[in-house]
Amino acid sequence: MTEKSDGPQTEDEAPSPLASELNEKLNNGMEALTLEELDDFMKRAKARASNFSPAQREAVTTPTEVMEEPAIAIAPDRLAALMSNFYPELPAPPRAPRRLVQGVIFDFDNTLARLKQPIEQLMESGARQAEKYMRSTGMDFPEDFWKNIVEARIFAQTKSDDEQEEHVADDALSFLLQFFGYPAARMDLDVLHRAVDIFYAPEMTAWEPMPGAIELLSGLKADGYKVSLIANYGCDRVFQRMVDYTGLRPFLDVCLCSGAVEWRKPGQEIYDVVLKQWDAEPYELVCVGDSLKHDIAGGLELGALTVHCRMIPLAEDERIVDAVASDAVIDELHQLPALLRAWA
Repeated sequence: MTEKSDGPQTEDEAPSPLASELNEKLNNGMEALTLEELDDFMKRAKARASNFSPAQREAVTTPTEVMEEPAIAIAPDRLAALMSNFYPELPAPPRAPRRLVQGVIFDFDNTLARLKQPIEQLMESGARQAEKYMRSTGMDFPEDFWKNIVEARIFAQTKSDDEQEEHVADDALSFLLQFFGYPAARMDLDVLHRAVDIFYAPEMTAWEPMPGAIELLSGLKADGYKVSLIANYGCDRVFQRMVDYTGLRPFLDVCLCSGAVEWRKPGQEIYDVVLKQWDAEPYELVCVGDSLKHDIAGGLELGALTVHCRMIPLAEDERIVDAVASDAVIDELHQLPALLRAWA
């Protein structure tokens, strides 16, 4: 009978007692070895290994021979394609990182557009025509009633600015008419709206794009920027027509005035419309405007970058120039793209 060797087990040899003990536990579905059992097992395994002969030790430690794979020929163009994209069947790599500046919010007056006539002349002309129209419908007013229409607009603008809530043009004229014996219950709304449109008509057609405005907006759209227009203006239907007359509409993603939502800059509510529609964060936007009080202060409070336009300086800015500081100042619109590239 052949005596069992203590050396490494060959394919024809039976398992060692230690291996048999471990296999029996595993095959019988027994629980795993406890720490004490495992420690005892390792001690006995080390004791058996100490009895290995030099030949047995060499057989255990000699590395397995590795067979060399034969070289495979591959066309140079195929190799270059694999080096460029080793997994062409996978989805395309992600796009370039999102740039910091996603969109630009412009003001309208004295930023993208300017009046060709003084506003005082335009308001007087419109108010005279509105008075004439309302008289033609049978309404009776004191002499020079048109002056009250102009004063009502200025008062509404001042009140809106103080309260940060827009008093729209229709309401302003309606309140005025109540003082002259025409309460809302007696007022024909079609006549009211028509009178407001006539009052603003001279102003609607008196706006023109600022030099370089169309070229600037066209370039921004071509470069992938979102562009919006947000302005403080008391009548939305009039404002939208003004934008159409100036030719700015095709380049705008959002065109909004305070008369549509009854919120005014620098209040933050009016900016929420753009943030939600663009799915953008405030720090990804640039606010551009001529007013430190409305455009720059509003942009700073929002958390956006700000650019102060000084093509047509505002006298009221002189009172707050030390308190409100924009991130940049431009004297011509063509200077803006360089700023955006630096920030983006």
